[in-house]
Amino acid sequence: MSGTGIKALLFDLGNVLVNFDHWIAVKKLVPLSGKSPPEIYSLFFDSGLTQLFEESKISPEEFFAKVKEVVGVSMSYAAFLRIYNDIFFQTEENRLVYSLVRQLKNKYQVGLISNINILHFEFLQHAICVFDAFDFLITSCAIGAVKPKPQIYQAALRASGALPQEAFYVDDRIELINAARALGMRAYVYKGLAQLEKDLAECGIT
Repeated sequence: MSGTGIKALLFDLGNVLVNFDHWIAVKKLVPLSGKSPPEIYSLFFDSGLTQLFEESKISPEEFFAKVKEVVGVSMSYAAFLRIYNDIFFQTEENRLVYSLVRQLKNKYQVGLISNINILHFEFLQHAICVFDAFDFLITSCAIGAVKPKPQIYQAALRASGALPQEAFYVDDRIELINAARALGMRAYVYKGLAQLEKDLAECGIT
């Protein structure tokens, strides 16, 4: 634990350690669907369907069937997976954040809190190696709750053995940061590696 009482460091995954862009998948679905890109995005990624899947309320097969129905496409499951998983990429900054997390793991309990479905989780386990930087992984698909629901943050606190005020959390979305702060966590919006290092230093974390 640091001199400022921080015991656990908790990190978001998307657009912190791994970037993603849903529009990559949308553009590949356009010629198969006949719908416009904004229509596909709204029906696919901006509906309750994604949250249901991220909370494991529906199976991968049910999710696939529903996507085909609402987007209006006919394709094999394998073809769908290729498109659906091809949204992730890493920048040099992502890799530097990953290296920083690995270093911090030597001194602190380090955990991941991510809204992620089982298909993307399994894909990233093999495609982009970042999960090994963490002592524990708290995912919405395992917990059955997405951020900003308190259950997922509370699961991370239990896994770390830290009280809310002993936990540092970083996420790129302000509404998810606000939810963590409401529980008493020391939470910061991710605005790049340089700002992350400043936020860590502010909490006495080196």
